[in-house]
Amino acid sequence: MIKSEQKYKELKEILNKDSNNIIADTIKSLRDDQPFRGAIGLLTSHYNKSIDTNIKRTIEAFMNDLKDQSVCQEVIDEIHKPWNSATTSMLISSCWQSGLDYSAYISDIAKIYMSGDYVTAIECLTVIEESISKLSDRGKDDLVKLLQQGPVNSAHEKRELTLELLTLLER
Repeated sequence: MIKSEQKYKELKEILNKDSNNIIADTIKSLRDDQPFRGAIGLLTSHYNKSIDTNIKRTIEAFMNDLKDQSVCQEVIDEIHKPWNSATTSMLISSCWQSGLDYSAYISDIAKIYMSGDYVTAIECLTVIEESISKLSDRGKDDLVKLLQQGPVNSAHEKRELTLELLTLLER
């Protein structure tokens, strides 16, 4: 990922325009460019406040098509921000849909699993499931302990989901 203040400023200006066509075209064109620091944050912020479903789908498609491993930290940083649940769920979904390796961030994903709503928890479960083969035995054990000690065990709606996740980790 490159650091480009100019690209950041240009994207920020475009996202503040009233033309959804220009915004959508710009987001689509980002797929062909080298990723730059701050783009994920700008797109996430725009997704969070947007009411236009086409723009939201365009941002989702972009996030799901990320191919540069260097953007993972920025995605995780955005996941930790207080976005609405739909935005957080979209970010988590992009982790597994992009095919990038998020195994280094599995404890972050597990914490979101425990604190998030049911839909977000399902997305987190998918990311964890995709990462299990890359985790060490100790990493799996640490994750099991985290899940067993967390508040999610008492959350009725996620109890069965947690049991399924624990079963996957203990294999």
